[in-house]
Amino acid sequence: MRRLSSIILLLALSLSLTAQKSPHGESFKANCRDCHKTTGWKVDLKEISFDHQATKFPLKGQHQGVTCKACHTSLDFAKVQTECNGCHTDMHQQTVGTDCGRCHTSDSWVVTNIIQIHRQSRFPLIGRHMTAECKDCHTNLIPSVPSSPTASLLRFDPLGTECFDCHRNNYMATTKPNHAQNNYSTNCTVCHNINASAWSGANTTHAFFPLVDGHGSIPCNTCHTSGNYTNISSACVSCHQTKYTQTTKPSHTALGLSTDCASCHTTAPGWAPATFAVHNTYYKLEGAHISRACDDCHKGNYTANSTPTTCLGCHLTKYNATTNPNHAGSQFPTTCADCHTQSVWVPSTFNHIAYFPISSGKHSGFKCSECHTTASNFAVFSCTTSCHPQSKMNSVHQGRSGYSYTSTACLNCHPNGSSGGK
Repeated sequence: MRRLSSIILLLALSLSLTAQKSPHGESFKANCRDCHKTTGWKVDLKEISFDHQATKFPLKGQHQGVTCKACHTSLDFAKVQTECNGCHTDMHQQTVGTDCGRCHTSDSWVVTNIIQIHRQSRFPLIGRHMTAECKDCHTNLIPSVPSSPTASLLRFDPLGTECFDCHRNNYMATTKPNHAQNNYSTNCTVCHNINASAWSGANTTHAFFPLVDGHGSIPCNTCHTSGNYTNISSACVSCHQTKYTQTTKPSHTALGLSTDCASCHTTAPGWAPATFAVHNTYYKLEGAHISRACDDCHKGNYTANSTPTTCLGCHLTKYNATTNPNHAGSQFPTTCADCHTQSVWVPSTFNHIAYFPISSGKHSGFKCSECHTTASNFAVFSCTTSCHPQSKMNSVHQGRSGYSYTSTACLNCHPNGSSGGK
């Protein structure tokens, strides 16, 4: 009887323990032995075998070093937030959303990829904006009332994405040129390069009059002399009239050259080199004349009709000094173009056919010196050389009236170089 009572008592106790709810919640399915021992319920965290990595929230980065109670404030382990803002106070006060993972990682709260994050926003950071301080644009990072306990240093309220939204004060304060007075566009990118490191200088977009070469490095007020940066003429002469008038090599005014500087000059510093395409109006430059320096012909005098346009006007000295063949002694024509081209003097293209057809028959390919034995005088020629020996010529011409063994006589009877004669 006593034994039966003991069994009933044990069964009742067992039912009582079975009916007791787990302090970790009904959804917690882990085996008690994973954490607890029969010697006591107190858990030694160093000895538990529970694998948190197998849960929906693996422990990474700084989460690996925090205590369980830091996140699990009650023993019902299912009642814990998996979102960042469940444990972490939103220091940005809802100005960037609730997904902390967009900017932060569990390794560190420090954000190191600001530029990449901004690329996903309405305002990617390029140019000078890449190195600007966040607070330069996000002024709400600085509390208006520093002593206020509710003030935040980390608010990122939405900002305007137009240049003028941030640079209004720069626009209004600029006087050279005066943006407001001249009614310049508030779209700064019309003139300024957003990729540049400064507002002014070569970084200014001057597309309506490209600032290149010589124009690229001069101060604005060199052209905008009155301080008025509107309605300035884009004609070269509007700035360079003085240079045009003072130039003497050549004298632009004496020659009546065009005031459209671009017709001869580029924007290269120093005005040189000039192309002077209108030179062909006065004298067409071809061949070797193209590469000659202007002074080679003009000798410092560029006024109209001061420079000869005939070959001999420049090349008389060469004509007189040439001895092979002797141009002057042989009374060659002074129209150089009869024999020479403008590209090179040698070889010449002397038209010998007009005098004697050496390009045909047996005379073809002869050297000048074979007939013109006196190099200093090409007016002298000789047929009565080894080519036409006297003994042979006397025999051939025996009985011919007027025969004479002289070169001039040969030419008189054989002007075409043929054996038939006249």
